Amino acid sequence: MNLNVKEIFYSLQGEGGRQGEASIFIRLAGCNLKCNFCDTDFEGGTEMNPDQILTAIRPFPCRWIIWTGGEPTLQLTDKHLLLFKQAGYRQAIESNGHRPLSGLLDYTVISPKGNPLYAKPINATADEIRLPVQVGGTIPEIDLLPVAKHYFLSPIFDADKTKANIDFCVETIKQHPQWRLSLQMHKLIGIE
Repeated sequence: MNLNVKEIFYSLQGEGGRQGEASIFIRLAGCNLKCNFCDTDFEGGTEMNPDQILTAIRPFPCRWIIWTGGEPTLQLTDKHLLLFKQAGYRQAIESNGHRPLSGLLDYTVISPKGNPLYAKPINATADEIRLPVQVGGTIPEIDLLPVAKHYFLSPIFDADKTKANIDFCVETIKQHPQWRLSLQMHKLIGIE
């Protein structure tokens, strides 16, 4: 039941449909993809059992966990989710969608990636789809993606191209208004 944990921290959800909500982030190590735009260090980590993780998160006044990575589905099982649910936590996941998501989750985010870029995720539904986008990127038709409550374009923050990526997303959304803009607020205001 051990998990290889890269980091645990308490902050605000920086993007998407739950943006601005206090959340406990549990970043699990490892990923099944190697995206050239990835801004997350998910290598390494520390083996922790669920009791150690619960001890680490108990001081936080929040009851929302966001399982993130890398790709959390490489490690996270229904047994883990059930244990944290029984401890009184609501749980969200941020996944690339290439592996099945558990029905025990309270909120699911699929951020499709891969080769070809935005290869269709295997999950049929999600609470939100959040696509990382850069200038000139291909935006798939929504009907090729899982059914979701929210569809977001998230400009990739790159020191040289951030403004151009934002402008590209804005223009794309103006042409395809079924999408919404999700800026990485945590990067804009300088929080983890």
